[in-house]
Amino acid sequence: MEEIVLKAQKRTMIGKQVKTLRRAGRLPAVIYGKGVKPVTITLDMHDASQILPTISSSHLIVVDVEGAEHNTLVREKQRDPITGGFLNVDFQEVSLTEKLRTVVVIHIEGESPAVKNYNGVLIVGVEDIEVEALPRDLPDRITVDISNLVEIGDVVHVRDLAVSPKVRVLSDPDDIVVNITAPVSEVEEIEEVAAGAAEPEVIERGKKEEEEY
Repeated sequence: MEEIVLKAQKRTMIGKQVKTLRRAGRLPAVIYGKGVKPVTITLDMHDASQILPTISSSHLIVVDVEGAEHNTLVREKQRDPITGGFLNVDFQEVSLTEKLRTVVVIHIEGESPAVKNYNGVLIVGVEDIEVEALPRDLPDRITVDISNLVEIGDVVHVRDLAVSPKVRVLSDPDDIVVNITAPVSEVEEIEEVAAGAAEPEVIERGKKEEEEY
C-alpha cells in the first residue's frame, strides 16, 4: 500500500470559528485515538480535496503535524450537502504494532463472459468485508476479477477472495460477493411454465376429491 503523508498545522479555533479557516483555504480536522489526547488540526484544503476522495477507511495515512508524525486511518469525512466540499475530517491514530479491525471495500473489475455471451445479470452482494491486521498490512481494497464468471450461476463468496495471509477475514465466508443470474425475462418464463404445469395437477386433484364424496 502506498504511503500517503498529509501536512497539517495545529489549530485553536473551534465551533463556528472554523468557518474562517475554510474561507482561508484550510480544512479543519481532528486526530484522536485510544489513550491519545485529541489534537485539533487544519489541512491545506486543496491538497486534502485531491487526496481524501481517493483513499478508503483502511488506507494508512501519515499526518505530519508540524514535524510530529501520526499514523492514522480516516474515520469520517464530512461534506457540505450542497457543494460537496469537505467540512471536516476525523483521523484515528493507530499503533503500528497492534492489530486492529476495520472494513475493507471490494472493488469489482473485468468483464464477465456470462454477461457478455449469455446476457447474464451481475448481482452484487456484499460491498465490503471486515478484517483484522496490523495497520501496515491492511489492504486499501480487495479486487474481484469477474472475468472468471463464465456461466450463469457462477458465484464468488467471501471465502474465495484473495487476501494476504497477514490479513484475517472476519466476515461470514459464505456471504456472496457477486453472482451471475439468468436474465429477468428468462426467469419470468421459467416461473410461468412452472405455474402452468402445476395448475392441471391441482384441477385433477379437485376432480378426484369430488368423485370420492
